[in-house]
Amino acid sequence: MGRQGLFIAEGRVVLEKLAAAGRHPVRSVLLAEARVEGLADVLAHLPAGVPVYAASQAVMDAIVGFPIHRGILAVGERTPQNPQALLAALPAASTVVALSAIANHDNMGGIFRNAAAFGADAVLLDADCCDPLYRKAIRVSVGAALTIPFAVLPRGHDLVQTLAGAGFETIALSPRGEVELHDLVPAPRTAALFGAEGPGLAGELLARTRSVRIAMAGGFDSLNVATTSGIVLHHLAAARRQPL
Repeated sequence: MGRQGLFIAEGRVVLEKLAAAGRHPVRSVLLAEARVEGLADVLAHLPAGVPVYAASQAVMDAIVGFPIHRGILAVGERTPQNPQALLAALPAASTVVALSAIANHDNMGGIFRNAAAFGADAVLLDADCCDPLYRKAIRVSVGAALTIPFAVLPRGHDLVQTLAGAGFETIALSPRGEVELHDLVPAPRTAALFGAEGPGLAGELLARTRSVRIAMAGGFDSLNVATTSGIVLHHLAAARRQPL
């Protein structure tokens, strides 16, 4: 994923998240001249020695290849996480978002945004997922892709088996799920597994997990996967707040 271990972050909020989270080193920042003064507080939080370049809007547009109205770009260095180490380091009561073959960057960004909003502890992706640090995915996530710990499994590694090895019960979302979300009581360590729109999760994954459905009006049986993740993660977060 990514180009030589680098990625592009765009916009003020995303730059703020990149600088504050400290999960990925900032290689450099490029700003339109008109944005420099207004970003002084954000730039002050960058590590010493990070170069900040300023250019006229015309020059910046020529560099990027299109009119970039935000006028704020940064180059970050991705810091890969070991999946097993990431899961092992999570608290005893944890929620993980597990993703299989999510190929749409808008959905990827939306899922990360929901993961941050509802307090998920980490995201685990299989090798068929698109890059969470692709510029559009970061932007749609409103920078959450830079703050939520995530790891990508190497091709051939089993998503469900990896989660089970770390003590997680995996629930798999499907319109044909055996349990309705409203009735689900999550285990202390729960992973919510989401698949691509259209084909959904592979049958062999559903066969090895506890499948869950979201009740809908008659005649309709599916939601956008990012929307689904928000509903599920809200339920899991609310369930964790209930007294034992």
